[in-house]
Amino acid sequence: MTQKVIVGSEEWCALPQLKVPAIKVRVDSGAKTSALHAEQITPFEKDGEKWVKFFIHPIQKTVKNAISCEAKIIDRRIIKSSTGTRENRYVINTEISLGDQTWTIELTLTNRDSMGYRMLLGREAMAGRLIVDPDEHFHFGIVTPEKLREYYMPQTSEKRGLRIGLLASNPDLYSNMRIMEAGELRGHEMHFLNLKHCYMKLDAHEPQIHYRGGRVLNDFDAIIPRIRPSMTYYGCSLIRQFESLKVFSLNNAASITQSRDKLFSLQLLLSHGVEIPTTGFANSPLDTTDLINMVGGSPLIIKLLEGTQGKGVVLAETKKAAESVINAFKSLNANILVQEFIKEANGKDLRLFVVDGKVVAAMQREALPGEFRANIHLGGKASVVKVTADEKKIAIKAAKAMNLKVAGVDIIRSSKGPLLLEVNSSPGLEGIEGATGKDIAGEMIKAIEKNFKWL
Repeated sequence: MTQKVIVGSEEWCALPQLKVPAIKVRVDSGAKTSALHAEQITPFEKDGEKWVKFFIHPIQKTVKNAISCEAKIIDRRIIKSSTGTRENRYVINTEISLGDQTWTIELTLTNRDSMGYRMLLGREAMAGRLIVDPDEHFHFGIVTPEKLREYYMPQTSEKRGLRIGLLASNPDLYSNMRIMEAGELRGHEMHFLNLKHCYMKLDAHEPQIHYRGGRVLNDFDAIIPRIRPSMTYYGCSLIRQFESLKVFSLNNAASITQSRDKLFSLQLLLSHGVEIPTTGFANSPLDTTDLINMVGGSPLIIKLLEGTQGKGVVLAETKKAAESVINAFKSLNANILVQEFIKEANGKDLRLFVVDGKVVAAMQREALPGEFRANIHLGGKASVVKVTADEKKIAIKAAKAMNLKVAGVDIIRSSKGPLLLEVNSSPGLEGIEGATGKDIAGEMIKAIEKNFKWL
């Protein structure tokens, strides 16, 4: 009979078969199962049996120490975490070394990045062997930082870049080429993923994303979505599938979806204290007259809710013209907004580019002669502009309200102060990088690195 050993509530142990010489473990008799922090968990077949490959980052708060592992799958179970959430996890067998003892335990694989320890030792693994003294810590000694460097330095002499997918439609678009270039320059493995070539396997046990030709896309660290408006529904469905596989998305599906709903996004922005031009929305043509008066009368702006890049935006200079346009759109069952016209803006607006809660660049856009709306896609002029503290504050608040890591925030200067026009979740880079000379694509890659604590 094995003599029971007293251990502390936290210890350093080793996982020899997984080539992990040292990992700090939380010893918790209140937890039934043991868990190991693992990323890019991908099942595969080996000699007719089910195996799983994954990466371990054994040191908390860093991804610099990446250990590639493979193990035979012995089970897959629904595990209830300490937060109450249920997760379907792969289960493996592996050896653990603690003090002078080595034995085989079951480990479930999950992302524990938000937890205090990269490994949890539960009571099933302790049964018949260990007794926990909650007042003890590191009963078998502490692994020093020097020792950790000795263990892991050989594996970190060449830093493994992140595996990043750019989810978009056109690889030759300036913005997409710049993002690919910026990621590669910073040492990451970049892949262009045409969202039309992606398809999903929804399955309780083995959810997957496939690419044309059968390639499985489950092994990405992060994706950068650049979803064109016509592909919003399918694109966001793909993003949600990536998110379910624990792949980080620079802008998540929920934030993109709400940013594409112009009415909802304006309501959301107002609820966060962001000022916008007075705006009206109605369903019936019978309410047209009051709708026009509600926003201050003519001239006024009429916008299709589905319009992008200045398309579907009309200036109605008279009440009669406004009534005609509104009723014409309504007869086509089109949803529209009416908005007060800011005459003093004189065909100019501002585009502030926000990345990870910071304004990284700003430009002024000026309309062509005879046009009322600045739009560089239609030939408008872009130039560098010095924005005020209030304008920066509005842009940051708007991006935060929409929960967007990357956002193009359009602001107009009025006699009432700066007003927000709209927030774009896939803003173009060409105009603003050309006008400002800023490396915005690089800032987007840095935001991903920050999420992974890439030091």
